[in-house]
Parts: sequence; structure tokens; C-alpha cells
Amino acid sequence: MPSQKLSVVVTRRLPEAVETRMSELFDTRLRADDTPMAREELSEAVRTADVLVPTIGDQIDAGLLGQAGERLKLIANYGAGVDHIDVQTARQRGILVSNTSDVLTDDTADMTLALILAVTRRIPEGLALMQSGNWEGWSPTALLGGRITGRRLGILGMGRIGQAVARRARAFGMQIHYHNRTPVHPGIEEELEATYWESLDQMVSRMDVVSVNCPHTPSTYHLMNARRLRLMKPSAVIVNTSRGEVIDENALTRMLRAGELAGAGLDVFEHGSQVNPRLQELKNVVLLPHMGSATVEGRIEMGEKVLLNIKTFDDGHRPPDQVVPGML
Repeated sequence: MPSQKLSVVVTRRLPEAVETRMSELFDTRLRADDTPMAREELSEAVRTADVLVPTIGDQIDAGLLGQAGERLKLIANYGAGVDHIDVQTARQRGILVSNTSDVLTDDTADMTLALILAVTRRIPEGLALMQSGNWEGWSPTALLGGRITGRRLGILGMGRIGQAVARRARAFGMQIHYHNRTPVHPGIEEELEATYWESLDQMVSRMDVVSVNCPHTPSTYHLMNARRLRLMKPSAVIVNTSRGEVIDENALTRMLRAGELAGAGLDVFEHGSQVNPRLQELKNVVLLPHMGSATVEGRIEMGEKVLLNIKTFDDGHRPPDQVVPGML
């Protein structure tokens, strides 16, 4: 007799090809519509499934994990970030956690450069003018931005995405600086002509553009707090395609409104989809709805990673992208 298939619950709609393959391999419960699961639905899922496939919008905290049944043995996250999952509690309950690392590096780095260009060249303002029908023709003083060639870019977090951002920015003629827990390999520094700053305070005070590319952990929460934001030059720009919690959003909003920073480009926000309305009013801010990883290719590759993690687990091995507490 064939062995019983793993019971897998998926919390959001995924690309059709991924859902089809998942249904072929496992006893899969798919989401009928593309809305987040309610807390009660998540509770039911962790009580009855062998594998849960959540996304960043699902809070898999200690309270929810406390309701998990004996069957739940793997949380195969559809995404690289796992700060919405209590990995430590999961481990204590014998539940493995995996993610989709190494998939979205290029997509996120592309979006970072897009935001840098959008803010410094005032692209959304030009787009709004054209869409309003009020453009009266070219003017030598209209919508003047600034060139990025020769500007200093300070990268906060020089992991895979940070390095990909640096390579792109270097091609635009930017000077690369970075802050990281430790310096990167000397060969990478040489390739990127990158300058390492042990002191984040000293780095941000000298940069023209700061790019946040570090994960959200207890140590990075509000790493760019009010005091550190005030160290930045009034002519500087900050962009964030990583996690909203790294920046004190209220402090950033106050400084932008007061003209103490030149602009910001944000793809992520401190309180998820609840964006500060005062931030939305500002012309020197480019806001995107968490689009950094939104490519067809990236979404399918994420799904393939999830499938590989579940299938490897089903075959009796540890998922290749297992997340271990303390290594986040």
C-alpha cells in the first residue's frame, strides 16, 4: 500500500504551478482566496496539519504554537524572513522551521536601486504631473533632482542582498560604504571598493544615501532610531527594502516633514500594512506596497524552495533551508 501523504496547509494563494505541484505531492489544503487566514483558521491548521506553509502576514507566535497538535512537525515558510515565526518556541516543541533563502537577492537589490533613483530623481512627482494632465512642457528648473554618480552609499547589512545592492550601485558610479557585524571577505571589499565602518554612527553621518538591508532581530529593532537619524545629513536619503521595524517610522516621518532629511524610499513599514498617514502626504517620499520580491520568477522559485524543503523532510532528512535559532 502507498504511504499516507503528508497533510500540508497553505495559508495564502501561491503561483498556480506551485499549488499544482504541491497538490500532486502532498495532501494539500489550498487557500480559496488571496486573503490572510484568521487566527481561528491558523489555530485549526496547526492542530491538524503535518506541515504549515505560512507567509510573512501570518503571526506564528508562542500562543499559536501552544495550540499545535502532535502532527505538526514542519513550518515551511514561503519567504526568507522568519521574524513572524517564534523559531525558538517551535524548536522547543520539536517543530522544524525552513525558509526560502537565496532566492530573492537580485529582485530585492533591483528594487533598492529603483527606490534610490526614484527618490533622488523625483520620478513619482514627474509621473503624478503627467497623469494629472497639468504638464505645460519642459522647463530648465522644473523637478530638479540630483545625480547619484559620485554619491556615497552606506549599506546597513552587507549580506547577500547588501552585496548585490553594492554591485549595482557601483555600476552607477556610487562610492560604497557599509556597516556589518563583521567585515566581509577582503576579496569582496576589493571587488566593490567598499569601505567598512565599525561605527554605524560614524557611517550614517557621512553618507548621501543609506540603504537598510539587514534582517529584523531584537538587536536591529529601531537600529535607525531618532538619535541616529538625526546624525544623517539634511541632504541625505534613506531607503528600506528589508524590514520596517529597523527604522523608527515616527521619528523618520517627523524629520522628513521638518525638512531634516531630503527623502526616503520605503518598501516595508514598521507596522506592516498600517502606514503612517503623515508619511503618505509627503512628496519627498516614495512608498511601495512591499514589492521588493514581486517578480514572477522569484515567486515561483520561492515555491520550488518550499516544495524541496517539504519533500526532503518527507524523505526523512532535514530541510536544506532549515532555520536554526541564534543564527538569524
